[in-house]
Amino acid sequence: MKVIFGLLKASHFGPTMAVTVISLLLATNLWWEGPAIVIAFGVFLGQLLVGWSNDLHDYSDDLKHNRTSKPLVSGEITERKLLTSIKVITPLAVVFNLFGPLGIKGGLLYLFGVGMGVAYNFYFKSTLLSPLPYALAFAALAASLVVATNRTPPIWLIASGALLGVAAHFANVLKDLDQDLTSGIAGLPQRLGKRRARVICAALLILTTLILNATVSNYLLLIIGLIAAVITSVAPDKVIFKSLVITVIIDLILLLSAIDSKIGSLVV
Repeated sequence: MKVIFGLLKASHFGPTMAVTVISLLLATNLWWEGPAIVIAFGVFLGQLLVGWSNDLHDYSDDLKHNRTSKPLVSGEITERKLLTSIKVITPLAVVFNLFGPLGIKGGLLYLFGVGMGVAYNFYFKSTLLSPLPYALAFAALAASLVVATNRTPPIWLIASGALLGVAAHFANVLKDLDQDLTSGIAGLPQRLGKRRARVICAALLILTTLILNATVSNYLLLIIGLIAAVITSVAPDKVIFKSLVITVIIDLILLLSAIDSKIGSLVV
């Protein structure tokens, strides 16, 4: 049981479940609950790989900064067990996504996003292009669901997914930005510094909210989303990600409404 909890923690369980739930809600709008659950499980498997590869790659740096909340550092799991889990889950993630409701086209597109997440962990994290994998991965997730229904993903859907991905990258980096710099991790947010990174994160959230509101207008949600987005530019490190979550929830509601009205549902 200790190992299972350790593996779940190593997957970055909060963000992993957030992406899984979002995919379930989006898929439910395009299918019915049965296929949507299968799709969400496939997404969950892919997110496990992204989270696990991140903890495996960052293990030495986590030790350096004594990040005991990480299960590898606390001893809840070992590198060997984590690597074994990655080897077991990888083929399962491929099978569920390629041969499930997403099909070959949608499954390949989502797995491309998973590959981008892993590529971020092992390469892009310390480069000026650090936002790129986030943008591509989030856009790929949203687009894969539409492609699987043999429809063309609208530009507003791809753009909002990409913008939210980059915003999530900036918000996630902010809490460890100073430690990253001491470790030589210099992605785009680290090079810009906290103040600029905060402003950019807020601007991205505002732009996403405006795009989605332009697609399906809801002035109450627009105001709440814009306020939460602005808060990210001045909020303490511990609060900024919560502001991001509030904005994402608002944008998700707008996104679901937009998909329902602009794309429609497909019962299979």
